[in-house]
Amino acid sequence: METITTLESSDGLEAQGINNPGAIYWSPPAAMLYEFAMRNGEGAIAASGPLIVSTGKYTGRTPKDKFIVQEPGSNDAIWWDNNQRFAPEKFDALHRRVSDYLEGRDVYVQDCHSGADPDYRLKVRVITELAWHSLFVRNLFIRLNAGERFSGAPDFTVIDAAGFKAVPERDGTRGEAFIILNFAKRIILIGGTEYAGEMKKSIFSVMHYLLPPQGVVSMHCSANAGPSEDTALFFGLSGTGKTTLSTNPSRQLIGDDEHGWSDHGIFNFEGGSYAKVVRLSSDSEPEIYQASHRFGTILENVVYNPVTRELDLNDDSLTENTRSAYPISYIPGASLTGMGGHPRNVFFLSADAFGVLPPISRLTPDQARYYFLSGYTAKVAGTEVGLTEPEATFSTCFGEPFLPLPPETYSKLLGEKIVKHKTNVWLVNTGWIGGTASESERVPIAFTRAMLRAAMDGTLEGTPTHQDPIFGLNIPDRCPNVPQHLLNPWEAWKNPEAYSRMAQRLAQMFKANFEQFAANVPASVRESGPKSS
Repeated sequence: METITTLESSDGLEAQGINNPGAIYWSPPAAMLYEFAMRNGEGAIAASGPLIVSTGKYTGRTPKDKFIVQEPGSNDAIWWDNNQRFAPEKFDALHRRVSDYLEGRDVYVQDCHSGADPDYRLKVRVITELAWHSLFVRNLFIRLNAGERFSGAPDFTVIDAAGFKAVPERDGTRGEAFIILNFAKRIILIGGTEYAGEMKKSIFSVMHYLLPPQGVVSMHCSANAGPSEDTALFFGLSGTGKTTLSTNPSRQLIGDDEHGWSDHGIFNFEGGSYAKVVRLSSDSEPEIYQASHRFGTILENVVYNPVTRELDLNDDSLTENTRSAYPISYIPGASLTGMGGHPRNVFFLSADAFGVLPPISRLTPDQARYYFLSGYTAKVAGTEVGLTEPEATFSTCFGEPFLPLPPETYSKLLGEKIVKHKTNVWLVNTGWIGGTASESERVPIAFTRAMLRAAMDGTLEGTPTHQDPIFGLNIPDRCPNVPQHLLNPWEAWKNPEAYSRMAQRLAQMFKANFEQFAANVPASVRESGPKSS
């Protein structure tokens, strides 16, 4: 057995159940992983330097194939309404089968961290079959310092055998792909899928499980800080502008996806970014564009010219979910500590395709918990087969697929932090106003940026507000560089009755969705939602 190591380790892989692999490549750097990927036929090198790979059949996460092992230590804590059970004996048998599969095969190992705050940092070991997966981990997680090594065993181990396909009848899985978390053994098994995001999000779920009992809010959000170290958080589902609005040349990026809020302040879980790049341009998002054209970056499912190796970011023939994975240091001026102070402002971003939410409104602490639990955005008619009108999407805490604990756990902690640190919370509609998405234009990003700027520089704090008649939201009377009529959706609609009907319809959707939380939150939170007739 050959072991090539760039970082000595005091223990091997036997503790993770892997015996007699082929070569073990331990903590190889980017250049070496490029060489391995080329040798293995895993990808191609683009003209500008990034490594281009295909994730095959799965071009995104497959949440229906994700499970949590049902074992006594975590059983009573898990939110089983949102998570699938997996039997311990089935996990052990599948673990042995994966280990047998890896026997004689080369594996790549990265020791890294999740969590920039040393007090809440998780030691993570990731063992992969594919070289490019190891580079992905090196980019997205927090690297160890030169010469640093784990003291003792890792806190959690991810074993990703992308080429191993499960047999549902034998293994207890839904299909050939599987992502299985075992909190007792602190092992995550992944197989049957080459989509690298499963590794990132499985550890995110682990942080969601471990941190709240320690008084830390784990959050699916981006974060940045201004010159006066005023931190801002941006929550939002896909398509709401979370990454775009937090990547701002006048503010320091802390992170674009996963954070914790402790008594010390905000800290990033990651050391890199995993940005969508479909139709990315140097004009609209220059920092992400440049990062996506550098050596060391991984581009997933991006189309390129096989002769010139030039990229075509506008081609979505493989998937809309084309991705770029790069170290956060590739973004100019990004925080290298991954930490910030207690946030002065929190933004909930919702792309409202119904066109009835105001472009910006200030939330009370109870409203903040209500809209955080709701996690609202909307799909636009025409984006999916059979979708002929707007469709509301509710993903609790803006990250439902990653929550192992009941959502009230996270909303209660967030509410306490907001009150304690006197944080302003804003609901921002980055979608449509003046009609539904098929009838009106999306709020120009220049106006959205102007509203965020006014909130963050304190302008809106002293601005009088008035209340939305249906949603009860506190809307600023004015905002610099934003047309007055845009602030009130009912004024932007040509037909007031049509607005009222659509607003009442969305309000009813909010109320119906919130029924699942009603029994577990204070009355003041329950009553903070829309007032539908």
